[in-house]
Amino acid sequence: MLLDFVFPRRCVVCGGDGESLCPTCDRSLRRLTGTMCVRCGAPTEWPVERCRECGGRRLAFARARAAVVYDDSAKRLVAAWKERGQRTLAGVAAEIVDDVVPRPSAYTVTFVPADHGRLLERGHNPAQRLAIELGARWQLPAVALLRRRFGIPRQKGLALADRRRNVRGIFEPTETSPTRVVLVDDVYTSGATVSAAATALRKAGARHVEVVTFARAVR
Repeated sequence: MLLDFVFPRRCVVCGGDGESLCPTCDRSLRRLTGTMCVRCGAPTEWPVERCRECGGRRLAFARARAAVVYDDSAKRLVAAWKERGQRTLAGVAAEIVDDVVPRPSAYTVTFVPADHGRLLERGHNPAQRLAIELGARWQLPAVALLRRRFGIPRQKGLALADRRRNVRGIFEPTETSPTRVVLVDDVYTSGATVSAAATALRKAGARHVEVVTFARAVR
């Protein structure tokens, strides 16, 4: 394409010419394929039903899975995708998720609604785009089932306990939910946001909510 000649593509991780994500940087992304917590998907030394990260917490989702560790390489990719408008990276992320995360047993894919201010700044919701891409690969409809209430402070920069308090009641359903739903977001940090979204889905009729994200913070 002419645009590729005038503005050659560069890898969003290393800056090299070629693809949006070069093969070397693609391989450098740390896939989450080892043993993990059955409930929240955190890497563990051996399989456990609950780990120290999610043990003792009330989580509205049945389980959470992510494709890669949210390390420096993944952060560069996510930043280009979310903050620099490189929307085609949603397809790149979806390919990696589809390769790593088994297809969930569900009737519908939905997504975490974006903060209204961020949505205006970015012009798109990365979680929605990822949900659409995954829905196409998994042959599931991608439907907006939630909306976000106005006036809630952003999660970024908050301590873990504050994150959990901040998102209580932040989401509300837009319609009745199917009983089995995949809830998509770009990054799993503390689990507070996706648990709050899953709570709203359960109030709308969901009985089994599986969370799928591209990346996951690992502590």
